Amino acid sequence: MFNKISQIVRGTLVLLLMGFSTIVLTSTIVVLAIGKFLAPTGAVRNFVRKFLAGIAELWISINNLLLSLFGKTRWDVEIPRELDRKGCYLVNSNHQSWVDILVLQRCFNRRLPFLRFFLKSQLIRVPFLGTAWWALDFPFMKRASRAQLARQPGLKGRDLENARKACEKFRDIPVAMMNFPEGTRFSAEKRGAGNSPYRNLLVPRIGGVGQVLFALSEQLDGLIDVTIVYPRRTGQAEAAPTFWQLLSGQLPDIVVRAEKREIPAELLGRNFRKDREFRRDLESWISALWLEKDRQISSIKQSHQNSEVS
Repeated sequence: MFNKISQIVRGTLVLLLMGFSTIVLTSTIVVLAIGKFLAPTGAVRNFVRKFLAGIAELWISINNLLLSLFGKTRWDVEIPRELDRKGCYLVNSNHQSWVDILVLQRCFNRRLPFLRFFLKSQLIRVPFLGTAWWALDFPFMKRASRAQLARQPGLKGRDLENARKACEKFRDIPVAMMNFPEGTRFSAEKRGAGNSPYRNLLVPRIGGVGQVLFALSEQLDGLIDVTIVYPRRTGQAEAAPTFWQLLSGQLPDIVVRAEKREIPAELLGRNFRKDREFRRDLESWISALWLEKDRQISSIKQSHQNSEVS
């Protein structure tokens, strides 16, 4: 009973403190976005962009501090040392929970450029948040609907060119583009429904990866391949962790393994929508990465089970 009350108090306190810092710092970003909009030159605009990204990194640092002070989770993290905050990276990870985003932010904050991802163009109209995303240089994408493609087949593949235009700003500022190739959160039911050949993963989709490889092309310094595992103790159900479990200290372990990989030169700057041979090459490359990741997840889970027994 006492343990349950302690979890509720801890989780509520962390949630309130995170909420307060989010409101204050996001409001600051929205106000300072005016400076970015009015910046007279590219150099001034880039200075404002860097300052705004610094505020976002401060917000992540506060979240990380709160999780360290109040959380009971054991973090087992291995990431490359040779990361460059001024570089340009594609960050790929398996996806099980919204907790994954907080995990990636904790691991790579101030080690990589500020993590960004593609957003639908309509989201820029979201009050408050749309302005903050724009200020932080999240690329907004215009995608044709199925109905539009049916009426205008010529629009097929136009999203890649839109992605390239949306990423033009990253020629002058560092970026780490985050992507979850599975496209949705993993579950045993989804794995079965999708006939996934992997034990711990869904079949990866190439769309997000292909967009980044096309849009950023030769700017990319490499792929950061991330594997996230939430080992369960003996007797616990195999289920994705919730945000509340992380905040309230109910998540015992988080394991993260990241590797920096070279991106084959032949995969850069090509249109997978129109080039069938390239599409096969891209699918083959991602499938090989996913097969290795699946084995790694199984190995990590087995290792934790063995450590409990011993």
